Amino acid sequence: MPYQDKGHLEIEDRGAVLIVRVDGGPHQVFGLDIANQLDKLVDRVDRDPSVRAVVFTGAHPERFVSHAAVRWLQEEGAASPTVGRRGAAAVVRMAKHVDRSRFLGPLMRRTPMRGALQLERLHTTFLRMNSSGVLFVAALNGSALGLGAEFAWACDLRVMADGDFFIGQPEILLGIIPGGGGTQRLTRLIGTHRSLAAILEGKPFTPAEALANGAVDKVVPQDKVVAQAVDLAEHFGKRSKASVAAAKRSVYFGGSMSLQDGLHVERAEFFTQVMSQNGQDGMLSYMKTTDVTGELPLYEPDTYAQALASGSVPAPGSTNER
Repeated sequence: MPYQDKGHLEIEDRGAVLIVRVDGGPHQVFGLDIANQLDKLVDRVDRDPSVRAVVFTGAHPERFVSHAAVRWLQEEGAASPTVGRRGAAAVVRMAKHVDRSRFLGPLMRRTPMRGALQLERLHTTFLRMNSSGVLFVAALNGSALGLGAEFAWACDLRVMADGDFFIGQPEILLGIIPGGGGTQRLTRLIGTHRSLAAILEGKPFTPAEALANGAVDKVVPQDKVVAQAVDLAEHFGKRSKASVAAAKRSVYFGGSMSLQDGLHVERAEFFTQVMSQNGQDGMLSYMKTTDVTGELPLYEPDTYAQALASGSVPAPGSTNER
């Protein structure tokens, strides 16, 4: 039976935070419809200054996202001509350029190259999440394998349910490898050797193992996963959206370069922020507080605690965030 996609995203608007429930049908799989809707969602929140964070969770009671729709992958693979590594490299390079073209993209999506274009678009969506001023939090209400895990790795923070759940990359057991970023993002999260061993074996992590390895940030009871994720989203979402974006780009992109190149990325992002109105206001306020109190604000424990809670150092005599 040909692949038919029925997945969708259910969006609950809570103002500065959106809760997005991923509905992948009875088996809770990630297919083309979800990929396309995710792309549109990232574009929407990136452009909306009122949205500070997005929390993703699964509509299935025990699964965040099971994995990719295997029929989708199989059919797109079968539709493409068999090529070696060099040929595949050429195809994916071409897909990157074609996907950016307003004219060639729609035409090529009707050809056997469409699978490469779909993968390129998904990678672009995840990279836009990594460069966005919006915080993306995965509320793993259950298990996640393959593309479900890669979706979680592409988020900024991860809260996972405690219990008989698991997360990992089992693709090698199907005769393939991770294709949604797993070999790269998991490696950056937990280190080269641990990532390679996990990917080669195909065995997932338990919640406790994922936490110990640094693959998730918190493990909490299942009924508290979304609430904990929302708390994190609200907390980090209070920081300057422009500064969040700059920090994410410096860490995600600069952090995987050589030290010299990474420092170049950091300098560029730093100067952009230090010259911005928000940065100037923050530093002027900090100096004014120092003059008023006679002490550096971040060496006053109460002031520091207030800054962490509100997302910015308070102005003199103020308890309100900037």
